[in-house]
Amino acid sequence: MTDRRRFLASGLAAGSLLAIGPVFAHGDAPHAARNAPAAEKVQQPWGIAGERRRVDRSIAIAMSDDMRFSPDRIEVRRGETIRFVHSNRGQVMHEMVIGTPASLDEHAALMEKFPGMEHDDPWMAHVAPGGSGEMIWHFNRAGEFEFACLIPGHYQAGMKGRLVVK
Repeated sequence: MTDRRRFLASGLAAGSLLAIGPVFAHGDAPHAARNAPAAEKVQQPWGIAGERRRVDRSIAIAMSDDMRFSPDRIEVRRGETIRFVHSNRGQVMHEMVIGTPASLDEHAALMEKFPGMEHDDPWMAHVAPGGSGEMIWHFNRAGEFEFACLIPGHYQAGMKGRLVVK
């Protein structure tokens, strides 16, 4: 399934769920069940889900309510598996989503339309206020990508960064 179809399908599913009742994705409820089965590994233009036992290094990412990431530019080598360790220093939910500028724009538009949309892909990490989280990603494709917080209003306020895979 292409990224575009997957995002559209997610949006349609979210719309159906909204008609049934509330969906908690970015509120006070946990984003995804901790005991849920591991997500299927799907190759993306920016890489594929990594394995904890193959992590090459960790990179700390701070998220804040001034709608910024620190650092906001990350360089990795093609072939590296990175463990991103997130800390939300703010009072509201934040997330880190890796993608191409086009995929992030498309996902941000869906989040605007369906703010309660649930998603838990391995290239996303959702971090509660004052909390921490992690994401393990294997960068097997070189290129220039981005990461962003796609919670409505955050992306539009500039909460994004560059990710260069050499």
